[in-house]
Amino acid sequence: MEKFVINKKVNGEFQFDFIDKKGKIILSSGGYTRKLMCIKGIESVKLNSQDSIKFFRKTSLNNETYFNLKAFNGKIIGVSKMFKDRFSRDKGIEYFIKKAPAASIEDRSKQSIKMICISSFEMTV
Repeated sequence: MEKFVINKKVNGEFQFDFIDKKGKIILSSGGYTRKLMCIKGIESVKLNSQDSIKFFRKTSLNNETYFNLKAFNGKIIGVSKMFKDRFSRDKGIEYFIKKAPAASIEDRSKQSIKMICISSFEMTV
């Protein structure tokens, strides 16, 4: 099942990924200083994913394709993974449009903190 997953990065910021049913990341956000803002970012992605003009199709310097999703104010709220070609990217956008609005939210941010603490503890022992 598709879902948005919230994680806490090492620098303390919150970030989300949209993960497909196979467990692959399709879209990632930037960092948020507060979890509430991260959740609002997910809500914005769900809403803006239904407006095709909010998707900006891009090509990297090494000819991989990807897309940015922008909010009504023009700010990028999500960046996709790299796709091998335009066709794959456009299929990825279609999939995202269809699945993002109903995707659940899984909060792994507390788990991330525990994992960081455990890793730090293990390194000192």
